[in-house]
Amino acid sequence: MRAAPPSRPRDPIVAIATAPGRGAVGIVRASGADLAPLIRAVCGRDALPPRQAVLLPLRAADGSVLDRGLALHFPAPHSYTGEDVLELQAHGGPVLLQLLLARCLQALPGLRLAAPGEFTERAFLNDKLDLAQAEAVADLIDASTEAAARSAARSLTGAFSDEIAALAAQTVELRTLVEATLDFPEEEIDFLEKARARERLDALHAAVGRCLGRARQGALLREGLRVVLAGQPNVGKSSLLNALAGAELAIVTPIPGTTRDRVAETIQVDGVPLHVTDTAGLRLPHEAADEVERIGIARSWEAIAGADFVLFLRDLSRRGEPAYDAADAEIAALLPAATPRLEVWNKADAAAADVPDEAMALSARTGAGLDALRRALLAQAGWQPAAEGLFIARTRHVQALREARAHLEAAQAHAAVRDAALDLLAEELRLAHRALMAITGEYGTEDLLGAIFGRFCIGK
Repeated sequence: MRAAPPSRPRDPIVAIATAPGRGAVGIVRASGADLAPLIRAVCGRDALPPRQAVLLPLRAADGSVLDRGLALHFPAPHSYTGEDVLELQAHGGPVLLQLLLARCLQALPGLRLAAPGEFTERAFLNDKLDLAQAEAVADLIDASTEAAARSAARSLTGAFSDEIAALAAQTVELRTLVEATLDFPEEEIDFLEKARARERLDALHAAVGRCLGRARQGALLREGLRVVLAGQPNVGKSSLLNALAGAELAIVTPIPGTTRDRVAETIQVDGVPLHVTDTAGLRLPHEAADEVERIGIARSWEAIAGADFVLFLRDLSRRGEPAYDAADAEIAALLPAATPRLEVWNKADAAAADVPDEAMALSARTGAGLDALRRALLAQAGWQPAAEGLFIARTRHVQALREARAHLEAAQAHAAVRDAALDLLAEELRLAHRALMAITGEYGTEDLLGAIFGRFCIGK
């Protein structure tokens, strides 16, 4: 059992576990070392059969019936948290659930409201889930696409954790060989030759690289790609947003400057969420029609600064007009050099001009070229549609795998030296192992745990 962070005492906890608002069913969940007094007070019984739903009256302090619902008791350690867990399922009225919650708090001394994510945190602390699985719980709830949900489910069942554990075990085996050689130099074991350590180290490095590639894909499924549509007024940014989303989200008129503020929509392409933002048309501040447009242009640049990818939209029907081309050149010079971008020429249906090399033409009005644009966006994100066995991953997982790979590369460099410094090689292997174990929570800090579980919803 892992030690609880000092900020989270192990008192019994309770929370409403269903989403706010009215519903057919609402759940109040409690977890603690001994919930028998709570069962007697609310359910009117000395005990409930383990893991069986029992229909009974849920009673107030004066014995009156608050509601008639289901009670389920999960005795420790066979529960989600590893502690005693009681779930009370009532009708999903907000007032009723608050009354039931207040009754629980009144009935059991020391019972307190759960902090966000505290039920899952206790599952982690009681070794019911590792840290990657615990994060997958939140990712499954938050999944915005079917592919993300399926990948989160794979992580929750332990697919990601099992792969990390296998890599960690291989790292430990190599560490054992190196440190045995350090401890028994008189044996004159030629470590690098007889144990085939260099080949095993190379294979481990390649395996971590493959895992990192899948983790990047999983992180993309979870986080998506922030795409900003940028360009001069009236180039068709709003039309393109509507075409990509398949809905009339943004107002489209022939009047330049129609879009005054950012309009955002998340669309799904091959299961990957793309967070597309339409922005006000870009032009110099003194050219804006009024203060509202100036504010809109400023917000456009803010969106561009935070983008993963910029679609620089241009009007093919106006290509060759000196003033228009000069304004486009000014905008292109101001776009962040570090942010990837794709030059897209819109209104191909209304123009006869040729498209420049390395640019893309489309018509937001007719839909011509949209499929090619979607493929280009996925390629930019690094998505591989044929990837199999993906698991959901987070930025910290990707960073940890990169760190492990870097330490293994340093270990390879030491191993390549004729008179290898085995103590340095052993240290790099130790650091690689530590980076891998941080993914599943074997190594971590209390601040990290607080940041992870603090983002969960209350009751989970």
